Amino acid sequence: MASIASLSSSLSSLSLTPKTPSKPLISHPFNFNFPKLKTPQLGLIKKSQKLPLISATIASPSGLETSDLKKYVKSRLPGGFAAQTLIGTGRRKCAIARVVLQEGSGRFIINYRDAKEYLQGNPLWLQYLKVPLITLGLDSSYDVFVKAHGGGLSGQAQAISLGVARALLKVSGNNRGPLRKEGLLTRDSRVVERKKVGLHKARKAPQYSKR
Repeated sequence: MASIASLSSSLSSLSLTPKTPSKPLISHPFNFNFPKLKTPQLGLIKKSQKLPLISATIASPSGLETSDLKKYVKSRLPGGFAAQTLIGTGRRKCAIARVVLQEGSGRFIINYRDAKEYLQGNPLWLQYLKVPLITLGLDSSYDVFVKAHGGGLSGQAQAISLGVARALLKVSGNNRGPLRKEGLLTRDSRVVERKKVGLHKARKAPQYSKR
């Protein structure tokens, strides 16, 4: 009986629940401990607080300026371009420009827009317009009104220059000598050469292969 009592007391002292080790006995080679990432706090912006909106609208007064210039041109040219006396037509490449001169302060208006805006502020193109007037010393004596179409801005600027020179001939016949001397009355007939059959462009040929 004593042996049974001692056996029962020894069994009661043993705990049947297995003890899990606090640390693994064998460290796995791919056991990485990544730090926990904090979740973003979405409640920082209050409902009453409004974010500033970026306005995408850009003030464009060009529309108003164009309408005002259109009224101004019509008031200066009653009856339109064809009814005027000091008028000249200039051409360059594919560009055609009808030019009208009126006594004024030297302002240029092309297609109801200011010349600097129309020609994108290019100093060379703006110089083309003024060369005939500067040659005769009349750069601040006439306002120039132009209707131009076809070609690019460079061709239109040179067409306007020829149109201004031709219109100045109607102001006075004495203007022909200085304008002719500077070559401002000569129509520049150079145009792009046409593409040829079998070539890439007008002169560019395919690469030659001997074999």
